Amino acid sequence: MTVDVEERPVAVDEAEPAEVPSESRKPWARWAGLTLAVATMLLALAAGYFKWQDDSVRLAQAAATESVRAAGDGTVAMLSYRPETVDTELKSAADRLTGSFRGEYTKLVDTVVAPGAKQKHISVVATVPDAASVSATENHAVVLVFVNQTTTIGADAPTASTSTVRVTLDKVHDRWLISQFDPV
Repeated sequence: MTVDVEERPVAVDEAEPAEVPSESRKPWARWAGLTLAVATMLLALAAGYFKWQDDSVRLAQAAATESVRAAGDGTVAMLSYRPETVDTELKSAADRLTGSFRGEYTKLVDTVVAPGAKQKHISVVATVPDAASVSATENHAVVLVFVNQTTTIGADAPTASTSTVRVTLDKVHDRWLISQFDPV
């Protein structure tokens, strides 16, 4: 059994032109889209940069505030002691120090300060009336500390002194520790 299928010609209307893609008809639209994409990318980059800049400033401000407090507290701890408790007070102060400065401080306390305080009954009270950040980054800071000290030796009258110290701090395990202590 055979089936005859009749083939019919398909009519093509040649009078109507084929549709031209809109890109070739309007070249300015292509450039406008490209310009818009580039402008959007530049705006996103600028926003990212300004966000990074803002975060950096905020981190530096927080570092300055935290390091000034740590420098003041550390200075008071390092310079204040009584003859009866000099060993425990100054060893506790060493926990606020880092690096080679910690070793130098501990050696000075063990060989000079503690024996002298016990022998001559020396008491020192240090206060920090003011301190200012010189520079601060997320992990390193320099602070100028103004120190008032009252020293009493035995039964003598107390003597007062003032000094200024440049304190360098490093952030170690989320704690600001003194790494350098330079009288100015």
